[in-house]
Amino acid sequence: MNGGTIVKVSGPLVIAEGMRAANMFDVVRVSEHNLIGEILEIHGDRASIQVYEETAGLGPGEPVVSTGSPLSVELGPGLIGQIFDGIQRPLTKIREMAGSNIARGIEANALDRTKKWKFEPTIEKGLRVSAGDIIGRVMENSIIEHRIMVPYGISGKLIEIIEGEFTVEETVAKVRQDNGEIADITLMQKWPVRKGRPYNKKLSPEAPLVTGQRIIDTLFPIAKGGVAAVPGPFGSGKTVVQHQLAKWADAEIVVYIGCGERGNEMTDVLLEFPKLKDPTTGESLMNRTVLIANTSDMPVAAREASIYTGITIAEYFRDMGYNVALMADSTSRWAEALREMSGRLEEMPGEEGYPAYLGSRLAQFYERAGRVISIGTNGREGSITAIGAVSPPGGDLSEPVTQATMRIIKVFWGLDSALAYRRHFPAINWLNSYSLYLDMLDKWKSENISRDWETLRADAMRILQEEAELEEIVRLVGVDSLSPGDRLILEQAKSIREDYLHQNAFHDVDTYTSLNKQYKMLKLIMEFYYRGKKALENGVDIKDLFNLPVRERIGRAKYVGEQNVNETLGKISEELVSQIDALASKAGEQNA
Repeated sequence: MNGGTIVKVSGPLVIAEGMRAANMFDVVRVSEHNLIGEILEIHGDRASIQVYEETAGLGPGEPVVSTGSPLSVELGPGLIGQIFDGIQRPLTKIREMAGSNIARGIEANALDRTKKWKFEPTIEKGLRVSAGDIIGRVMENSIIEHRIMVPYGISGKLIEIIEGEFTVEETVAKVRQDNGEIADITLMQKWPVRKGRPYNKKLSPEAPLVTGQRIIDTLFPIAKGGVAAVPGPFGSGKTVVQHQLAKWADAEIVVYIGCGERGNEMTDVLLEFPKLKDPTTGESLMNRTVLIANTSDMPVAAREASIYTGITIAEYFRDMGYNVALMADSTSRWAEALREMSGRLEEMPGEEGYPAYLGSRLAQFYERAGRVISIGTNGREGSITAIGAVSPPGGDLSEPVTQATMRIIKVFWGLDSALAYRRHFPAINWLNSYSLYLDMLDKWKSENISRDWETLRADAMRILQEEAELEEIVRLVGVDSLSPGDRLILEQAKSIREDYLHQNAFHDVDTYTSLNKQYKMLKLIMEFYYRGKKALENGVDIKDLFNLPVRERIGRAKYVGEQNVNETLGKISEELVSQIDALASKAGEQNA
């Protein structure tokens, strides 16, 4: 270990001299309090260190000791269902040790060293193995199979593998490497957080990540392995959207990073997730979730590390062959931590004081998402879908973090405070949001859900856009001056907005909608438009059309349970056809 002494303290930044033997990004222990820090800059024998804990009371002359290794996370059985802080300290364990407040300098292993896990080998000794190969499994809980992989940098002949119960530090297998050395394999491995885990090949995203949120899945879908941003002003529902995606997205593993947001939002997650049942497995959502909490009252420097801690854990499960959904709430707070450290390092500021490298750091984070084939003899397909919330001050989407994010991401769900004030949730504005995966995923849905999916979605989107144009005319001359066709468009747009896009996150049935139900609902709503348009051409009075009794049933179709969707919506469709036909025949008789 290499040591030095403190010469300057400026908030979370500590400058120490006598650190010539240390390396960039080494983890260091600062002062007698044993505070954790990381080296950001080295000039001669002076090192600039960001400290991940409160630095009050530190002064010149106190010792700094380098551990000689970069900030790394422990990867192994015991991650699922845990809540960690930004540098992977287990908060539940720390609470048992020190009470509700995190004491300075406290140390706790991320993974329990005493718990024994039942290890079942999946290959036999004598075979040749290489990095990334799965040699056995541990059942983390009733639904997650933790696949034990050969660590990076090890390859050779498997000379021993043992079935039984082990702690994460005990040897379960031995490999004789090509140079003759024997490498021990345990259930746990470590990985530096700032270095992406290697993979064999990156694939193009082709299948949707089904979220159960109608406006997302239908109008602005995201692919498995895709990247998305949810920007919006205060109170527009960013956190609820992130929670909904974490709850219902069809990913086997969820990594939720609370980065710089309010503590009560993480409390909501902790209280809600154990009670909620996963729609695919029927088990508690915590049985597939890893939480990382670095809330606004925790040290600012650790926010920066929390994003990397989360994505490294996500990559580990991706390498096992799982589809992982990663939520970062919010990248704006992470960028603010970057800005604070950059200012204390006296770097040249960029726009609005953010460092000039803001865009490249954001890109490095989002680039670690994707759908890949893992390394190893029999590479597995896995994916990370990264969804970052952005909190622009005052909802100004022209600010640097939002603009830098928009240059990287492929899906933009722009939240609108005007929709939120009208109690329209999710408050995603359909006029400025977009998805660059649309064509690819429309093709998938046409093949797997229905051939007319693309037509229905395109017509619904066109009607919403036409409504925005007609509203300008209505404000000037009133709705009665519009033609019956234009009035039908306005009424249809209202139906799409209120009966389809509006979704109640706190309603037992409406909180999640399968793709089948989304298709049936959209087809029913659009059928009213298609048949209504023909009816108007045949002389039906528009007021009679709008007053049809079946319209109430169409509006309540969102509350139909999944098991009754086909039958109930089919009956509503039949009623719609018969009622419009009755109007058309009545109009025909009157005209005759």
